[in-house]
Amino acid sequence: MTAQELQALIEAGLPCQHIALEGDGRHWFATIVSAEFEGKRPIQRHQRVYATLGEKMHTDEVHALSMKTYTPAEWVRQNA
Repeated sequence: MTAQELQALIEAGLPCQHIALEGDGRHWFATIVSAEFEGKRPIQRHQRVYATLGEKMHTDEVHALSMKTYTPAEWVRQNA
């Protein structure tokens, strides 16, 4: 899977203000900013992202995905 394909999958199921991906086709690191993360704990945010990938996580097309998830306000503070 390419970074563009993975990004498209995530964006299709989760409105993102920012997404950045690094990886080798199976192992990925993502930085994701979405207003949908407001009021959610980190595990809930990750579950929300995993839900966008569906079977791709179970069929090993995406073997590993580690991520940092931010709300838009958190992202602004992070980059201030």
